[in-house]
Amino acid sequence: MFLPILLVIPIIGIFIISTSVCYDTAALNNKRIKTIGLATSILNLFVSLIIFILFDFSANQFQFVQEYYQVSSYDFYLGLDGLSVYFVLLTTIIVPIALLSNWKSINENIKSFVIIMLLLESLLLAVFLVLDILLFYIFFESILPPLFLLIGLFGSSNKVRASFYLFLYTLFGSLFLLLSILAMSSIMGTTDFDALYKTNFNYSTQLFLFYGIFIAFAVKTPTIFLNTWLLKAHVESPLGGSIILAGIVLKLSLYGIFRLILPLLPKASLDYTYIIYLIGVITIIYASFSTLRTTDIKELIAYSSVSHAAVYLIGVFSNTIQGIEGGITLGLAHGFVSSGLFICAGGVLYDRSGTRLIHFYRGIAQIMPIFSILFFILCLGNCGAPLTLNFVGEFMSLYGVFEKLPLLGIIAISSIVFSAAYTIFMFNRICFGGAFFLSSSDPYTLIDLNKREFFMLFTLVLFTVVLGIYPAPILDGLHYSVSTLIFSTLPY
Repeated sequence: MFLPILLVIPIIGIFIISTSVCYDTAALNNKRIKTIGLATSILNLFVSLIIFILFDFSANQFQFVQEYYQVSSYDFYLGLDGLSVYFVLLTTIIVPIALLSNWKSINENIKSFVIIMLLLESLLLAVFLVLDILLFYIFFESILPPLFLLIGLFGSSNKVRASFYLFLYTLFGSLFLLLSILAMSSIMGTTDFDALYKTNFNYSTQLFLFYGIFIAFAVKTPTIFLNTWLLKAHVESPLGGSIILAGIVLKLSLYGIFRLILPLLPKASLDYTYIIYLIGVITIIYASFSTLRTTDIKELIAYSSVSHAAVYLIGVFSNTIQGIEGGITLGLAHGFVSSGLFICAGGVLYDRSGTRLIHFYRGIAQIMPIFSILFFILCLGNCGAPLTLNFVGEFMSLYGVFEKLPLLGIIAISSIVFSAAYTIFMFNRICFGGAFFLSSSDPYTLIDLNKREFFMLFTLVLFTVVLGIYPAPILDGLHYSVSTLIFSTLPY
């Protein structure tokens, strides 16, 4: 019964917030709503930790399976395997941090904000838990309306344009996914994962399905020419929305590849590996050069997310255990590090100075030493420096790429050099280079991290460093599930 509880707890939190009537002052009422939302998400985190502890990583089959027959004339299945359990845990870790990140900055429509965040948590968890390809698509798309409202209601100056970009780009891409799912259903007469995994589509069918599914996931990753929506959404989104986008939503495409492409379409994925590699390498180079020229901190971190997403995309198509495990590890590491960088940029610095332009910052280390230390560790993680989880993920992903195609592997390795260049430039320019000056700000009012900000950043840094030094809890748990993917994608 653990899995239904994971989905129901945020819904209960929404119900309590929606029906509660408080006759106190607006400030007390807002604090109460925030507290209920935070307590709900933390409770979900404890439930997911219990599931993770009880999970048997030595088995390949789905566990904690819950079957609900004839729910609205449809069978509903929930389950976890060695792949989805990590994404569930990542979701339950990131959502409380996203709620805490806007604790002080959002003071209007608090009820709407908390309800949207809890609804997003429930829908995201449903994507990772359902064992039906049609339900996967339904929940995959149901994330769009809450994100649209989150950016449209609580974003910055160009929020309406950004929310429409997000909605139209991702909806257009997902239409191809729907066509592929309907084709699978009409061919096999079922949409159940277990039944589909036992089938062997002919080559022409695999190609047709591959085109549709990959286009949808290329938009969500996003790859070159399909990343406009992400940059606008990140820049205009409230801080909590940026954390959800970078930490969890970008991982939906990664998870979808493991569920829909690698096990179901092995021949097509093998034949088109080289094209995907080429797209990934071009995306890395484009995003890296774009990052080097940008002056907006949030935009820089958004471009960095595109570059890292391309690295784990090419890693998972390497058809090697190292590459696939590295891709998943890098996806999890990116969820921690990018969330931390967005808190540093959009939360700490922007809240204190009122600007996101790099050129206005210098000498922050003199005024905010604790912030600078945590910011430095997160920047090292973004560079893929050793002793961070990002290093483990990037090394294994690029090793898998190099093993499959050495030439493109060498070009892909340039991502490490580029990420170090723009990340260290950002850190050096913000924290050093003279004394802080901003005409609208008194440097003496710039205080170091408060307890809330320190707790959020320290939690993300802790995961990044501890799992970077000792990545066995992730790699050992992934091994059996990844081995199954490898065996099922060998050429026939």
